[in-house]
Amino acid sequence: MSAMEIVILIVAALLTLASAGTIYRIAKGPSLLDRVIAADVLLAIFGAALATEMAMNKHLDNLALLVVLTVIGFIGSVTVARFVAHKKEDG
Repeated sequence: MSAMEIVILIVAALLTLASAGTIYRIAKGPSLLDRVIAADVLLAIFGAALATEMAMNKHLDNLALLVVLTVIGFIGSVTVARFVAHKKEDG
């Protein structure tokens, strides 16, 4: 087993553990904001998995998908933050 394969196995294990923790937070989050942040983190973990796959196979086929996921995560987080800020101002 090469060093690259060991690194990929470690990264896959860490991403899997992070995904499990994030899914738990989405299911059990005490508030809506916690669940939204966890969903954003899950998108980031998925992006990291895509980047790892591209590095492992030495291609850039999923780069557009990675950029789209990043933009969707950013826009979603900003939208929810603005919604929560307006909600606090109103009541």
